[in-house]
Amino acid sequence: MNIYGYSGRFHTQRSLTLGAAVLALSACSLIHPRQAVQESGSDVNLNTSWHAHIASPTELAGAVQMTGSASMAPGTKRGTTDIVMKLGNTSPGGVHPWALHRGQCGVDEGVFGVAADYAPLNVGSDGTATSSATVALDTPTTGSYFVSVQASPENRTLIVACGNLAAPTT
Repeated sequence: MNIYGYSGRFHTQRSLTLGAAVLALSACSLIHPRQAVQESGSDVNLNTSWHAHIASPTELAGAVQMTGSASMAPGTKRGTTDIVMKLGNTSPGGVHPWALHRGQCGVDEGVFGVAADYAPLNVGSDGTATSSATVALDTPTTGSYFVSVQASPENRTLIVACGNLAAPTT
């Protein structure tokens, strides 16, 4: 017995009960769900890339059979668009000017941006080439666009590969 007339065993049991009650009450606050952080849909660029499959025109069958892909997406800086072009199945050592245009293959409505933004495709020994461009224009959300590949810097009138870009799906 202590000075208050309680045995040590009763005092310990009472302290444990009180501790369990405090623990149970604090656990209740963990059960209540906290409000989730909400993101604005306007802050997220979901599925904003345009894509194209590149191929040689049918009238060049047997002479040239280039293949490849192209994509257009928002650039890393605001107000810019990044375009990537990959070309394959072409002659090693070749140099091919290219650009993204408004319109569709066969219906050219002008270069998207400035022609000087597009570095030529320099074909490696494996017959592939990659080039990219950053254009100082916002990435479009609608419209028709295509990528064309010209025969050479000296022969820009002959289109040796083309592909219409598919708009992003929402």
